[in-house]
Amino acid sequence: MVFRTNTAYERFWEGRRLWGTITSDTRNLAWQIWVVVNETEPSDRTQKIAALRLVSAFAVANKLYLRSEPVNNELKELLSQFEYLQLKNIDNAPFEIAYWIGNYIQKQYNRNCINNAPQVAAMLTLTRNLMDSLGNCERILRAPLPLAYTIHLKQLLLIYCLLLPFQLVADAGLWTGAIVALISFTLFGIEEIGAEIENPFGYDDNDLPLDTICNQIKNDIEKFITWNNSDGLYQDII
Repeated sequence: MVFRTNTAYERFWEGRRLWGTITSDTRNLAWQIWVVVNETEPSDRTQKIAALRLVSAFAVANKLYLRSEPVNNELKELLSQFEYLQLKNIDNAPFEIAYWIGNYIQKQYNRNCINNAPQVAAMLTLTRNLMDSLGNCERILRAPLPLAYTIHLKQLLLIYCLLLPFQLVADAGLWTGAIVALISFTLFGIEEIGAEIENPFGYDDNDLPLDTICNQIKNDIEKFITWNNSDGLYQDII
């Protein structure tokens, strides 16, 4: 029981840590794209805003991917019509979005819209970190506790609870039923907690609040987009 509970909690906590990393990396990447990429043509501002929304879209696509849900309107509002239709035919949408982000960064460097190679390297490192977080989330999702172990544990608990009254009746007397019920409730409750939190990406009450996290990422990145009147200040900082 201890191993079962600890394993499930480790999976839950690692999932929370990974989504904390995704939140931090998306903010840093959005900030760097907004500040580092220079605008030399009128269309550059539009492309930059689209790139920032791709960063938001990565988090949303990752959430949908981990829940085995198709591309939906939550992504449609962050992508162009062409990108949205293209994602509908792709199995791993967040990976494709990460590719688009990296491609945008490389193109801006080739156009001399990014001043130096270290800045490109920093942004590509953040993009790679997002893909690493995606891969680690996939590992949690695809490698649950073996079914045979879970079934065997439930069988052992059932046998133990069925035999428990015979062990307690001599000492507990009329209280045997209440004591057995309490112990059974406790043991099966602990086992059920482990089953609920071992996949932290779903909709259970104790799963990670991925909708809230993604909405926060989108709101934070939209703030970068609204900082139109502060470009000179940020460019001076860089």
